[in-house]
Amino acid sequence: MPESRDPRPATQDPAAEPPPKLAAFLENLAFFPDRSDRIQFLISVADKYEEVPEEVATRPFPKERQAPHCESEAYVWALPQPDGTLRLHFAVENPQGVSAMAMAAILEDTLSGCTPEEILRVPSDLPYEIFGRELSMGKTMGLLGMVAMVRSAARRLLA
Repeated sequence: MPESRDPRPATQDPAAEPPPKLAAFLENLAFFPDRSDRIQFLISVADKYEEVPEEVATRPFPKERQAPHCESEAYVWALPQPDGTLRLHFAVENPQGVSAMAMAAILEDTLSGCTPEEILRVPSDLPYEIFGRELSMGKTMGLLGMVAMVRSAARRLLA
């Protein structure tokens, strides 16, 4: 009998499932196996990006909020809510940073309202699952940095 291989990334606990809204997004993304269709879909997702509200942050944004290695100068805020969940906000300073805007829109939409424990179930290599491995190393490093900052904020709240 053939051995079945777990399709989840090795960086994720095999027993952990991504938060429900993120899992649903990834399921919908699977409907775009064609690279050009997926790119068009992700561009439409980037169009939904909303910049951090002024009541959360204003320019110049603090350097400690900047995602490491991000060419698009993305900034991340994870605000604890009274119910124990987090509310995420992002700023992407490069107006051509479409992949960073798409990642910000995805993370904000699918993870805001999640608990820190749920956010820690997000695979650290999520950008590969969404964008594939065709992006430049610089873009990928920035997207990985955005996910790392969200996960780090969740870890700090649990500490």
